Amino acid sequence: MSDTDLKPRTENKPKTQKPKLYKVLLINDDYTPRDFVVTVLKRIFRISEDQAYRVMITAHRRGTCVVAVYTRDVAETKATEGTDAGLRAGYPLMFSTEPEE
Repeated sequence: MSDTDLKPRTENKPKTQKPKLYKVLLINDDYTPRDFVVTVLKRIFRISEDQAYRVMITAHRRGTCVVAVYTRDVAETKATEGTDAGLRAGYPLMFSTEPEE
């Protein structure tokens, strides 16, 4: 046996990167009732009543508010679910996503 047979072999493993994160934004509108927005936030984003109210008020005052940060697929799915919930109820409720910096 030679020395090379006794040395452990190391493999170069490709480095995995963390997935990029995306923010889900609540876009303010002047037509969707506050209670409905809070209900959607609680149901889809699973946040508390107090948190949902704070997010809704922040969006109302500033025009937009970050609801949560997820991987791209999850963020897009939740934004679509929230927007669709508003459409089904006849409101212009809108959520969007953007990459986190």
